[in-house]
Amino acid sequence: MLRTRIITAIFLLAGLLWALFFLSREGWTAFCALLCVVAAWEWGGLAGWNEKTRSAYAVALGGICFACADSLGRSNAVGWVFMLDRTLVCLAAAFWVVVVPFWLWRKWALRSWIVALTGVVALVPPASTLAALRNIDPMMVLGILAIVWVADIAAYFSGRAFGGKKLAPNISPGKTWAGAFGAAVGVMAYGNGMMLTVLKPESGGAFEGLFENFTATLVFQLALIALTALSIIGDLFESLLKRQAGVKDSGNLLPGHGGILDRIDSLTSTLPFFGLMTLI
Repeated sequence: MLRTRIITAIFLLAGLLWALFFLSREGWTAFCALLCVVAAWEWGGLAGWNEKTRSAYAVALGGICFACADSLGRSNAVGWVFMLDRTLVCLAAAFWVVVVPFWLWRKWALRSWIVALTGVVALVPPASTLAALRNIDPMMVLGILAIVWVADIAAYFSGRAFGGKKLAPNISPGKTWAGAFGAAVGVMAYGNGMMLTVLKPESGGAFEGLFENFTATLVFQLALIALTALSIIGDLFESLLKRQAGVKDSGNLLPGHGGILDRIDSLTSTLPFFGLMTLI
């Protein structure tokens, strides 16, 4: 199983990097819309919909994503696309910060119409943000993805090393508080390391003087911790949906990894906030 996971991960990373740096603007937008389509198909599966309903839902969300994807990065976007894209990004941010923690706490049951509405908010904004940010700077996307990857890897190894109290035993028994703290430490080390060595605030730009101001430094550290928490919330939310649906994985498209949703669960909760930052 581990060998299969590693091989699949290598192919996924290679494919992602090729698409990120070599696809045209339109090609990358279509790629992100396709991810949204597959994720929406799996989302419908968790809701127990039939194939016809799942297909219609997936195509609809893919179309909305494709229409909205280029809007975030353009100040001259107009009409319903302009309003829809920005509305969905703001709703997604509120959904993950306000609604999902209560959902996890109360363990609300899946209902078809709720799944349909939350799918639009949970899947379209991350995909459209992913498309828009790459069209601004591919390296920005790679840096953002790395935050989630670092959180996942650090959580895995720290959880295995230290074990301890379970984070959410009734939702995802494998996750521990040690893993969560390890993820936060890993993300903070990565974020600060990137800021000091690659982005170099002292060289000018938006981050100039970041570490010379206590308040700005504190806000930056809290932002890294918040992103870590959001990535964990996204993971737990999908775990809850799978548990309520009675399945281990969201799909079987990726050998050793399950479905697309299993790979992007943490990104669904973190990417909308980068989209919101882009709007601001």
